[in-house]
Amino acid sequence: MDNQLYRKVSRALMDGAKNSISTILFLLKIMIPTSLAVSLLGWSGILKVVAGFLAPLMKLIGLPGEAAFVFISGALLNNYSAIAVLTSLEFSLRDATILAVMCLISHNLIIETTVMKSTGSSALKMVVLRVCTAFIAAFMLNLLLPRSSAGIVFSEGTSASSMAFVPMLAAWGISTFKLVIKITLYVLVIMMMQSVFEEFKLMDFLSKFLEPFMKFFGLPAKASFLWIVINIVGYAYGAGILKSEAESGRMTRQESDLFNHHAAISHSLLEDTILYSALAVPIFWLVIPRLVLATASVWLERGRRHYFKRSFKVGTR
Repeated sequence: MDNQLYRKVSRALMDGAKNSISTILFLLKIMIPTSLAVSLLGWSGILKVVAGFLAPLMKLIGLPGEAAFVFISGALLNNYSAIAVLTSLEFSLRDATILAVMCLISHNLIIETTVMKSTGSSALKMVVLRVCTAFIAAFMLNLLLPRSSAGIVFSEGTSASSMAFVPMLAAWGISTFKLVIKITLYVLVIMMMQSVFEEFKLMDFLSKFLEPFMKFFGLPAKASFLWIVINIVGYAYGAGILKSEAESGRMTRQESDLFNHHAAISHSLLEDTILYSALAVPIFWLVIPRLVLATASVWLERGRRHYFKRSFKVGTR
């Protein structure tokens, strides 16, 4: 019996490892050139110019003009980049809370949108959904957050000088190498874990346990394991599971697209929430608005499909 169990586990782990290779290569082909391009734009000062055009829009949601640079950095790169800018400028806790939620919703747009597109969603639709939802969340928070938090200093700003080209390139190379190692390990472990879960029928147990939550979110029960993965490790690292579910037919492209409507707004609830809460941003505002908006997004999409069926017959575009 022990030998049989060992063989089943070994086979599942090997299958998961093999399946992870194509996903790792897919992610790296997107991430490395994209990261380099955005780093070059940031170094050249172009991002700062672009952010300047958004300054008037930021003021409409109660944020100073400089907040545009934080939003742009997060949208084109990730939350780490957004936090780097956020802590280098002068912001109140109220500003930081609004910006944190905006970046949590719309960070890493290029890479994550590519993953969503590969699993059945329209790239343009996902970008518009995330950016618009980020500003809706900011508008709501500007109304809901107590004005007293505007008097609490979050960051006082720093006087950072521009980095020379070669040191910038070296810093990018080191951070990218660390990212590659992290991605490889994350995807490998996740794909192997999924394979073991499938081998021992644990996916069925998870689906049953989380089925009430999935129904509330407007998602199919079979999305439960995928929901856990996406919220623990995020979209980029969970791409392997998402692609596997779509390509194997366990989730249709319509179901994958519906899942993307939720996860595009609310994913990586664990790591990203910890990231911002460690800087004293309240956890309640980091989590609840995203879950509410993600749930609303799914039910609105389901309503669209119900009342405008013809527009959905050709796919999820």
